[in-house]
Amino acid sequence: MVTASDSLSVRLAAWSNALRWNDVPQTQRDLLHLRVLDTVGLLLAGARSEASAIARTVAAQSGGDGAATVAGGGAATAGWAAFTNGIAAHCWDFDDTFPDSVVHPGSAIVPVALALGEALDASGEDVCTAIVAGYEIAARLAGFGGRRFHARGFHASGIFAPVCSAFVAARLLGLDAERAASAVGLAASMSGGLLAFLPDGTWSKWLHFGWGNLGAITAAQLAAGGFRGPAGALDRRHNLYEAFIEEAHVDGDAIVRDLGTEWRSTASVFKLYPCAHVIQGYIDGALALRERLQAPVTAVRCAVAPWAVPIVCEPRAEKVRPQTTMHAIASLPLHVASALLDGGVGLETIGDLQRVRPDVLALMQAIEFDEDAGLDRFDARLTVTTADGASYTHAGAVADVDGARMRTKFDGLAAGTLTPQQSEDLAAAVRDLPRHGAAPVMRFLRA
Repeated sequence: MVTASDSLSVRLAAWSNALRWNDVPQTQRDLLHLRVLDTVGLLLAGARSEASAIARTVAAQSGGDGAATVAGGGAATAGWAAFTNGIAAHCWDFDDTFPDSVVHPGSAIVPVALALGEALDASGEDVCTAIVAGYEIAARLAGFGGRRFHARGFHASGIFAPVCSAFVAARLLGLDAERAASAVGLAASMSGGLLAFLPDGTWSKWLHFGWGNLGAITAAQLAAGGFRGPAGALDRRHNLYEAFIEEAHVDGDAIVRDLGTEWRSTASVFKLYPCAHVIQGYIDGALALRERLQAPVTAVRCAVAPWAVPIVCEPRAEKVRPQTTMHAIASLPLHVASALLDGGVGLETIGDLQRVRPDVLALMQAIEFDEDAGLDRFDARLTVTTADGASYTHAGAVADVDGARMRTKFDGLAAGTLTPQQSEDLAAAVRDLPRHGAAPVMRFLRA
């Protein structure tokens, strides 16, 4: 007879609880540092957005006077701080991604860990270990579903944000595996997120992270008090996969296989540009080709994986004349045109002025796409034709991102809020997170 103690949620929670900082290999520690640095930079930049300002107001009304920092000013309870910070971290679509599922782990896991770590005065090693465990669990759970959530009209990050962050919250709250599984079961009932934001460019995509983060912490707090949730929400009858993608059989053994020795979370990739991750490789390609061009560009053809076409290529009228920030984020023509014309892509690329520039608009009209089922993950291929009749092609995967490039990205994100010295001090606080905990990092976000 299968019991709750055999459930996937219990097995994952037991592993998470048993993991210690000394067990974490150096490769994962290095990734942890970059993930936190990236998310903190995104929090600084995202706090300047209109969406973040609205979220701060709601958090102040609903959960003010707490001990957790709200990026952009003030403090709130851990749940409401993670709510606001999740929205801030994701609102420029500049966060890391798992290629196989297109789930963004950082904007869920890191804000939850930092908010609870600060509110509970948890040790730095506990905060860091919770993040490492959360990433690994997210990689495995999201990877099992792959892109099937998106194919059915769901935003996969909205599905997994509350679930994966519930493991993080449960660990930091000291829940045993059974109560952690209750927290995960409660959080799974909060899973959701439609791709309905795509047609009109509205902001529900960003809310998926805030609401997921708040749900994760609330679920863990309820479970800590004895509120019971379904331990089989991930692999028993009526489980999450069955409900959303009609996958009734969940291979829990495959999901937990080699936990702690095989780190599937290493597959997460960082972004260098504020746009849908599938666009990143085309920007790299456009920038590489730009150095070779001898005449103005007259036409561009992009080979695109079929699954990505409805995200970044269609409807065409929307993609070649994006009307909102959300539309700009998901416009392949906008980013390729901007890379070719400006020699770079940044937050200004998704701003109002870029979307009405005559030269950008004209070149966007000259950018076409062809479906190519042979493209995998975030591979990209584009061919640029110029006025002298020459043709140039670039093909490849997204460029690797090293520590130096991530530090450059962080400094750029922080520049609108912090002085260069403050940025250096914040980067040092992130490096020292295992030793000194979340508070020294978070204090830079309150200004």
